[in-house]
Amino acid sequence: MQVDSELLSSLYTARLQKLRQRAEECGISKSGSVEVLRAKLICEEVIPDLDLSWESIQAMSHKETGGILKVFGIKSSGSHKERRQRLWLHLNYDSRRLTIEYLAEMGRDDLHELCKRLELDLTGNRTVLMGRVAGVLTSQVNGWGRIKRSLRRNGLQAPMFEAPQTEETAESPVERPAQDVDFQALPTKAVIEDARDSLVLGIDKQTASVQGDLLTIQVRVEDLERMVGTILRGHGGAWGQEEKELLLRLARRRGWPLDERFVRHRVLMVATNIAEVKGAAMDSVITGIGISEDTGSTIERIRNKLAEVESLILDGDA
Repeated sequence: MQVDSELLSSLYTARLQKLRQRAEECGISKSGSVEVLRAKLICEEVIPDLDLSWESIQAMSHKETGGILKVFGIKSSGSHKERRQRLWLHLNYDSRRLTIEYLAEMGRDDLHELCKRLELDLTGNRTVLMGRVAGVLTSQVNGWGRIKRSLRRNGLQAPMFEAPQTEETAESPVERPAQDVDFQALPTKAVIEDARDSLVLGIDKQTASVQGDLLTIQVRVEDLERMVGTILRGHGGAWGQEEKELLLRLARRRGWPLDERFVRHRVLMVATNIAEVKGAAMDSVITGIGISEDTGSTIERIRNKLAEVESLILDGDA
């Protein structure tokens, strides 16, 4: 993602009157606090082509969400779900108004909608729903609604993202993670919980068979995390199409219900998020293989490597 760092820095340091003036020039509402206006202007001027609807936020990867949070100048760490919650709150609410006290005045329907957008359980009475939202606001306190103090005072001290790669650089080999990365280290509780939630997100709109398949896989999310870690270790930290196909083959051998296309897509999406959190290189597509004498041997080496990893995982299961 490329942004105008100079423009972004000027928005970070601008005061309310200046932001209102810019909003009027852009043709957007100039109402709201300084932070609300700043977020609107970043959407309008810095990343105008980016879809930041709730549905689009749900489809973003862990890394993409973190990058966008950095553009808005707010906290970018945390699990994938925490990042989605924080981004949606920052885009839609004023942190000075959405307080625990304000929740006490909201009706059940409004609280139900808030729970839905924050990916929380929707069952229970008004008090239960309010407690769930309050828990998120407490955990996310100071993480959204206001840009970091250093940015407000000094702006950006360096370009946020690197300049686009030249054609020569773009064709260079993909950098692999350091060899001492432990892809099979025990995952944090947040990673497992986020993967479990992501597997069944929005499945109420799917058929009964799809819902049943995803719920079956959800209870095996720890196995999914281990398979991703083993594949990354066997492939030098790469995660691409070949690794995804290998994951599906291994899951089928374990009896996972993967006949439905939606189920396969959801499993791969969650697995990719796990791989990204583990520090995988997200582009393992082999390029530059033309029709030559080396093509056959290259393909054979790939096949042998895949067989090696499959054997390693199956031996571990036994």
